[in-house]
Amino acid sequence: MKISILLKKLIVAIFAFVIIVNYGFSENLISAYYKLGTVQFDIPTSVQKVKSALENSNFKIIGEYKPGNNPNLYVVAFTRKDLQDIVLQKEDRGLMAGVMKVGFYKTGNGTEISFVNPMYLFNAYLMEDLKNYKPQLASINNEIRNTLKSVNSNLSAFGGQVDEEELWEYHYMFGMPYFTDPVELKEFTSFEQGVKIIKANLAKKTGNTIEVYEVIRNDKKVAVFGIGLLNPEDGEAHFLPIIGEKHVAAMPYEIILQNNAATMLNGRYRIALHWPELTMGTFTQIMSTPGDIEETFQKLVE
Repeated sequence: MKISILLKKLIVAIFAFVIIVNYGFSENLISAYYKLGTVQFDIPTSVQKVKSALENSNFKIIGEYKPGNNPNLYVVAFTRKDLQDIVLQKEDRGLMAGVMKVGFYKTGNGTEISFVNPMYLFNAYLMEDLKNYKPQLASINNEIRNTLKSVNSNLSAFGGQVDEEELWEYHYMFGMPYFTDPVELKEFTSFEQGVKIIKANLAKKTGNTIEVYEVIRNDKKVAVFGIGLLNPEDGEAHFLPIIGEKHVAAMPYEIILQNNAATMLNGRYRIALHWPELTMGTFTQIMSTPGDIEETFQKLVE
């Protein structure tokens, strides 16, 4: 019994030491999100102000929806061609870093606006390749921040921090998947067939889904589909209240089509990446969610 207790204490001590080494002394911590504070508007008014600001900076609004059909949550997705052209230089799913999202969360006295930190996403999805075009992406990052600050200047970091180089090989813990461990959904006979089948299934709302956005680059034979998961039993309405609705800008989830192969990021990677402060106890409450999402997406490629 004493040996067991000592062993548990040793494991806890080693785990704490690893956290301190990896994160505690780093000068390159990157926050997962920024929030603009709470504005004194309802969600529709807040959404319109954000969309107008983005469009005035030549960003393109490509989709919007209520995650989990929750009227207290909203997401706007946007992109721009110069951003896409840069991230497409990373051939393996780089286009995923070309879509940014703003989240809206209703509070008692207004709407809390947040967005995924572009540099957080760039480091996670482009990894070490980011070094090749960091100045250009840093410039776009500043442009996004300044554009959204025009809606409300009360900008602050939230949602957890991860070391920059840790993001290049991010995984939640030992034995968990990396960005480079996607779930393979299906191989089609061609890129064109893949686009046709996925779009047809989304049009039918197969699996209680909704197409939030699509970015199709025929010139590179790469496409990303942002997909809302509206099944009340195992979709966003189920897992977001458990892991944290204020991270709503993490949604929607994506299918990535490259050439003829459709994949998705493993849920145990993607969810952990967008909720980096998630405890193991909370993670176990959504243990079935990664598999549920994979099962839903499998229906979209059949």
